[in-house]
Amino acid sequence: MTSTRTDVVIRTYGPGQVPPLLDTIADIWSDAHPELVNTPGASTDGLSAAALRRQVTLHLKHEGFTLVAAYASGSMVGFGYAFPCTPEYWYGELLPEIPEHVRAGRLMGLCELAVTPARQSQGIGSRLHSELLKAINPDYASLLVRPDNTAGRGLYDRLGYTYAGPYRNEPGGPVYELLLFQVDGETSEQ
Repeated sequence: MTSTRTDVVIRTYGPGQVPPLLDTIADIWSDAHPELVNTPGASTDGLSAAALRRQVTLHLKHEGFTLVAAYASGSMVGFGYAFPCTPEYWYGELLPEIPEHVRAGRLMGLCELAVTPARQSQGIGSRLHSELLKAINPDYASLLVRPDNTAGRGLYDRLGYTYAGPYRNEPGGPVYELLLFQVDGETSEQ
């Protein structure tokens, strides 16, 4: 039986409410990225459940940090988190290539968005994204996606993200695609 979107409840959490959720979101992240769980080198590239826990814990300090979680039948089935940030923080060395009007706007850095495989392609990722936009109210949103993450890239394309350039979190680290999204004031579900 395919579940409908109406059986999913989205909840919003601030930084102080997130630590008890870390194991659950790490499990969802792992389920959503099975290709990374047993991939040699993934954990050293920061692509592991342990790395996600560390990343979230570090990001909790950012003012405006918001985590949204999707629940079905009382169990978390997806999550996303983001925070407002400066262009200098988010774009790093790619900053000169980002158009001035984008750099001048309010920016949301979307750090993670994951839905358990059994609940993918049901609009949950779009709903989580929409809730983050409502909570943070940016002019622009930006995220990093692995070039081989075709499912994630498909969602981001449908949401309206566009390619801005290649990006590395650290020298010698994996190359990601930096994507940009201009918020048009409407955060309707897709």
